[in-house]
This record gives sequence, structure tokens and C-alpha cells, in this order.
Amino acid sequence: MSSASKPIYIASRGSALALAQANFVLGECRREFPERVFELKIIKTTGDKMQQISLSRIDVSLPRGLFTKELEDALLKNEADLAVHSLKDLPTILPEGLKLGASGKREDVRDVLIFREETFTGNVPSVSNLPKDAVVGTSSNRRGAQLLQVRPDLKIEAIRGNVGTRLRKLSENKTLAGIILAAAGLRRLGFYISSDGTLSGEEVPVGLKAVFLNTEEMLPCVGQAALGFEIRENDPLMDEICERLKDPATWACILAERAFLREMGGGCQTPVAALGEIKGGELQLKAVSFLTAEVRRSEGKGSLEAAETLGIAAAREIKA
Repeated sequence: MSSASKPIYIASRGSALALAQANFVLGECRREFPERVFELKIIKTTGDKMQQISLSRIDVSLPRGLFTKELEDALLKNEADLAVHSLKDLPTILPEGLKLGASGKREDVRDVLIFREETFTGNVPSVSNLPKDAVVGTSSNRRGAQLLQVRPDLKIEAIRGNVGTRLRKLSENKTLAGIILAAAGLRRLGFYISSDGTLSGEEVPVGLKAVFLNTEEMLPCVGQAALGFEIRENDPLMDEICERLKDPATWACILAERAFLREMGGGCQTPVAALGEIKGGELQLKAVSFLTAEVRRSEGKGSLEAAETLGIAAAREIKA
């Protein structure tokens, strides 16, 4: 078998969202390298098997890399060549022998509040206008902390399951006023939010609506809406493939964000948030931490080439 005809295996989790993302990357690889053979390899991760554990409970000792470890094991055993991750799930410190090879063009970074249409009768849909003492479903400590910043009376309830499961829980559980989901995940799964806020897509319960939350109100998770391509170190072929798939603007932003999170000593469930954006040819980074009683924020800017330095500086400012 020639080297060009040897299959290149792309590893992915088996959830609907993970498969949608992996199939998108598979298509990009086949388009950029039509002479090569690419195949998907579906792998079940620890996080997929732990559906009953709340990911927001910081008192629970959870395994490292809940949604990534098994994919990384496949890379290290040469059973896969590239692992596609939701970058927000990928730890900032990777196993020896592996590295983050690239990130593709980022999707919409915003979060979305989904609610039943009767929730905001007479009011503009927003976090501020939720009913008093309303219950909002999210398993993200970051989202919960920012919701409580706007509305300290809200009750945050952990919610697990895929997007369809969460939408059904909202539709059927009248004690839930709303749930928070990522705009990028919804879009990648084929969901659509119309101009009047109606949420449509496969198996969406009747009567659900949605509103985008701007990043001033809800700063996103580190790496949110970006896909990360993890590969082995010292693999020239995969370096070449990643370089072709890389979006330079997204790459600079996520390097700054991940450097911030790494310097903060946190993971995907740590109550911190950061967003890098390219404006006027400069990289701008906003970050916030809810790790202490006092909310700490940082804003900075720098060159794209110094992305990681910018992220480290933001973390050190917050920790000072």
C-alpha cells in the first residue's frame, strides 16, 4: 500500500454534535487533499459514560480529560492520526507526545437563552427580564456565575444530555424557565433561530424560542465555538494537514485564551471566561474570573504573534 493510499484516521466522539463536527473536518480534509484517504473512527469517552454526574459540581473529583482521554489514547497508540475536539473540552496541558495542531475558523461564540414562549409575556426576552427566582438549566459554572451576576435571585439547576434531550426537558419541566446552550453547537446541528426568536430544527418541541446573549453579558468559555485538531508531535504529514486546515485569526485568539486558562490553573469547568478577538489588526483579549468572592476582570491587547504572552498577562493581572 502506497503512503498516499494508507487511510488517515480522524477520531471523534459519537455524539450528534461531535459527529457533525468531525464530518465537517472530514470533508475539509478530503477537499484539501483529494489524493489521500480519510476515514472516521468513533470512540466513546469517559464523559459519554458518566451522564448521571453533574459537571458543575466542583466538589466532585472528575477524571482529567472527560471528553478527550480515549481519543488521545488512540493517537498515542497510532490507532488514529487526528482527533477532532470541541476546543472548550480540550485540557490546556496535553499528554506527552501530543500537541494542538490547528483550529479551523470559529463559529458564533455567543451563548443562547432558550425558553418557552409564554415565559416573557409582555417583556423583551433577556436574562434581566426572567421571572423572579426563575430556574435556569446549565451545567457550566461559568454560565451560572455570569447569570447570577446579572440576576442574583436566579436558581441554577444542573442539566445534562444532548441538545435534543435538554430541549425536551425544558419543554416538559415547567419549573425550568430556560436553559443556556452554545450558539455554535445549535448551528452545527442544523438548528435555526428566526428573527422573532422561534427555534426550529429536527425534533424541536413546539413553543420554544431563543435569544442570543451578547458577550458583554455572557463572556464565552475558553475555546468556545472553535474546533481543535490534536495530533502527535513529530508527524510531518499531520503538520502539513493541520497547516492547511488552520484559520490564522482563530488560532491567535484561542492561543491567548488557552494560555490564560493554563496560567489560571483551570479546566473547562473552572468558573472563568475569556474571549480573544481581532480588531484593527490587533488581538484583544477580555477575561473574567469568578474563583474568588470578588469578580476579577482583565482587558488587554497585543500582536497576534504574542498571543500566549497576552493570555498569561491577563491571568497574572487577575491573580495579582
